[in-house]
Amino acid sequence: MASFSFALVLFLVSLSVASAQLSSTFYDSSCPRALSTIKSMVNSAVSNEYRMGASLLRLHFHDCFVQLGGPSWSVQLGRRDSTTASFSEANSDLPAPTLDLSELISAFSKKGLTTKEMIVLSGGHTIGQARCTTFRNRIYNETNIDSTFANNTQQNCPSSGGDNNLSPLDVSTNTIFDNYYYKNLLNQKGLLHSDQQLYNGGSADSQVSSYASNMASFFTDFASAMVSMGGISPLTGSSGEIRTNCRKTN
Repeated sequence: MASFSFALVLFLVSLSVASAQLSSTFYDSSCPRALSTIKSMVNSAVSNEYRMGASLLRLHFHDCFVQLGGPSWSVQLGRRDSTTASFSEANSDLPAPTLDLSELISAFSKKGLTTKEMIVLSGGHTIGQARCTTFRNRIYNETNIDSTFANNTQQNCPSSGGDNNLSPLDVSTNTIFDNYYYKNLLNQKGLLHSDQQLYNGGSADSQVSSYASNMASFFTDFASAMVSMGGISPLTGSSGEIRTNCRKTN
């Protein structure tokens, strides 16, 4: 569960801003119990609602671009809040579920992340769910999809209506952080168009196959990529602000 602790760091950033760089020991002096408190809160939240793990992982991804088991890493702390983040910027910067492989590679490259990091970070879809509106076209109109998987998913996502109905991103083990996301792709059971693009006869196929057969490799690379993503243009020192209300700028 420690891997989700970064999300609740947002509630504690006001405790110290002395450093101008991110550091895994940022709160050791100002708030030595910070990480243990966060870990306890996250464990409790995920125990009460399994989807919370996926929600926190998604929050971290969205924040950096603009457990249920699984890998862990030393989270770099000290990030301050932006005063200029916007809905339109999020829409333009965040990779859409309709992107093809070349577009995914480009979107991550613009943030300084490699194709391999893009593939392994996509593995975060081993937990969580997606709204019908994000995958309807795939399950009704695409051909590189397992027919039984498509038919079963259509039961919860009609051709019209039910836009907010949810389906698991990992049809096999959607509450467990493992490598079944990649195994599903090998069997054409990727829920989103962008998911299946990682295994569709292109340059990403071999890496997906590698992660499907070697979960330890996936965990190691995922942890490393999360650290890289956490270092995307962070605001530190006197840049940005420390919000008194996380939902809005001061």
